Amino acid sequence: MDMSNSPQVQKEPFGKHDQAVDKACLPHAAVQIYSWICLSLAVQMLNGYMLTVLAVILIIFSFKICRARFMLLLRRTRWILFSMFIIYAYTTPGEALWPQFGSFSPVADGIVDGLLQLTRLLAVLAGLSILLTLLSQSQLIAGLYSLSRPFCILGLSRERFAVRLALTLRYAESAMQQSRGHWRDSMEQMLAPGPNVPGFIDLQVTSLCLRDWMQVVAVSAAVLGIWLMMGAWL
Repeated sequence: MDMSNSPQVQKEPFGKHDQAVDKACLPHAAVQIYSWICLSLAVQMLNGYMLTVLAVILIIFSFKICRARFMLLLRRTRWILFSMFIIYAYTTPGEALWPQFGSFSPVADGIVDGLLQLTRLLAVLAGLSILLTLLSQSQLIAGLYSLSRPFCILGLSRERFAVRLALTLRYAESAMQQSRGHWRDSMEQMLAPGPNVPGFIDLQVTSLCLRDWMQVVAVSAAVLGIWLMMGAWL
């Protein structure tokens, strides 16, 4: 694909790496991305014991297959997680945990809500680390390309979306690898215009098989069941 001109997506058969993934009985890349999206929705509806069990399972699984990637995501989001917990702990209405400290004391209900949101975010990050480990960058782009098919109804170009996503992921990956240096230098490097170098992006786009559609139905039914169950409990 020539990135300097009008983008086009070239569809090619599976390569050696993709054949190995197919033999491992992994579902279609679009199905894996859709499953992670449904997981992100499900953890927002779960509470207490069920949420804790799901988060622990995902974290254990991510430590088993992608510990370095999961730890990198935690390191990159540690200040966001900490800030969110502090905001919940000090801004949630309720009784102070240590009344003798007055306004400097966190709220008991706020700490519980903060821990609940941290658990949800940890589950989402664990699922994301697993997804990024199972999918290569080209598979991730191809999966999002397949999921963006409904956008064609609105007159949007999936090819342009794939090109811009590929460029974004390329710049984001180079920025993530630079763990040292001042944050201002990193921001300036990310915002600096890159060289206009022609290149090609080959997407290996395949259709979903019956097994993939069955998994889509199963995941959708699971999310719907959680929504109905949590609504009934409320």
